[in-house]
Amino acid sequence: MTPSECRDYLGRLEHFGVKLGLENIQALLLALGNPQNMFLSVHVAGTNGKGSVGAMLAGIARAGGFKAGLYTSPHLVRVEERVRIDGRPMPPRRFRGRLARIKAVLDGLMADGRLAHHPTYFEVLTALAFLEFAERQVDIAVLEVGMGGRFDATNVVRPLVSVVTTIARDHEKHLGSTLRAIAFEKAGIIKPGVPVVCGVGSGEALREIKRIARERRAPIVEVFGRGRALETRWTRGGHRFTYAGEKGRYLFTPGLAGRHQGVNAATAIATAEVLSRSWKPLGKPAILKGIRETRWEGRLETVRTRPLVLLDGAHNVEGVAALVAHIREGVRRPVVLVFAAMRDKDLRTMTRLLFSVASAVVLTRVPYKRSADPEDIAAAAPPFEGRVLLEPDARRAVRLALELSRQGPRMPAPVVIAGSLFLIGEIKRLRLF
Repeated sequence: MTPSECRDYLGRLEHFGVKLGLENIQALLLALGNPQNMFLSVHVAGTNGKGSVGAMLAGIARAGGFKAGLYTSPHLVRVEERVRIDGRPMPPRRFRGRLARIKAVLDGLMADGRLAHHPTYFEVLTALAFLEFAERQVDIAVLEVGMGGRFDATNVVRPLVSVVTTIARDHEKHLGSTLRAIAFEKAGIIKPGVPVVCGVGSGEALREIKRIARERRAPIVEVFGRGRALETRWTRGGHRFTYAGEKGRYLFTPGLAGRHQGVNAATAIATAEVLSRSWKPLGKPAILKGIRETRWEGRLETVRTRPLVLLDGAHNVEGVAALVAHIREGVRRPVVLVFAAMRDKDLRTMTRLLFSVASAVVLTRVPYKRSADPEDIAAAAPPFEGRVLLEPDARRAVRLALELSRQGPRMPAPVVIAGSLFLIGEIKRLRLF
C-alpha cells in the first residue's frame, strides 16, 4: 500500500462515522487471530486525563526496563502517532503494511457477509494497534479508550488493571446527559475480578463506578480514598506535588505542566502500585522517572517563549477549566486567545471561562466536518469587552494573534491556542512554530 493509497483508504473509513458496539471488532480480530489476547494490557477510560495517564504509565513501564506499547487517539499530525512502542510512533512503512493486511481480511469478511457493517476508522486502527503490539511482543500495552468504554472498540481485552481517570459531561449524544449515565458507560471497561483504579473523587459518578466494581467483584483502588492524599505547591519551576500512596510518599514535578497533571500522576502512581502486585515490581525510582520524563504534545505545550505561546487541546468544560486555572496561576497575565471547537461542545461555557482570562480573542475553525464556524462560536459566546476577531483560516488566525500580542503597552502578551486537539494538530501540521 502506497502512502497515497493509505491516505485514501483511511479517508474512506472516516465516512462510516461512529458506531459503538463490539460485534464488528470481535469479528475482525477473530479473523486476524485474536491478537488482543497475545499481550498484557492496562485499559484506561475517562473524560479527561486518560491520554496523559496512559503516557505516564507507558513511561513508568519503560523506566522499569519493560517494552511498552501505547495506543491513543486522536493523533495530532500523523496517524502513526496513535501506536507507539517505547515512546516512538509506528514507522509509516510498517503501518501501511499492517493496514494493507487488515484491508485484505476486511474485504474477505465483507464479501462473505460475515460483518453486519463495515468497520469504522477507529475499529480498523484499534485492530492495527493490537496486531502491532502482539507481533512486536511488547511486555505491556497501555490502551486508551476512544469514547465511553462499554461499547468502545478497545473493550475486548482482559487487562491487568482497568483505570477510570475522571468523569465529566462530554459526548452526551452517545454517553448520556448525567454524570451517573456517563460513569456507567466509562465503567463498562471494568471486568470481573480485574482490579480497577478510580481517579474520580466523589459524587454520583464515583458511587456508580463503585457499584459496578462491587457487582463484578473487581477490587477497587480509589486514588484519593482514605489514607491517600495529594498536596500541591507552586514553585518557580512549576507545580511540586506530594502523593501519599500505598508504598508511602511520592514527591514529584511532572514533565507535563498544570495542576491537573498532579491528579493524573497520582492516578498513574496508584495504577503502577497495583501493577507491582499483579504483574512486575515497579519501584519508586522507575515510577518517579516515568512521571518526570513523560512528554505529551498539545497539553499545555510551550512552543515559543517570546512571546509565550501555549498549545492546549482542552476540548470540553472540565479541560478548559484546568487550562484557565493554569493561566491564572502560572501565566498570571491576560492572554491573546485563539479558539476553535467542535459544534457539539458546550461553546457558551467554554468561551465564558476562557474569555475571562483573555485580553483579545481570535475565533477560527479547523478543516474538519464537525468544526464550528467562527460565527457560531461568536453567537454562543457571552459579551466580551476586548477585541474579538473572526478568521476561519487557522494560519491567518495565529498570525493575527501574534500581531495582537505585540500591541500591548508593555511586553508582548502570551498567546494561548486551545479548544480542540484537531486545532492543535492543524497548527502543528502548518509548522507555524
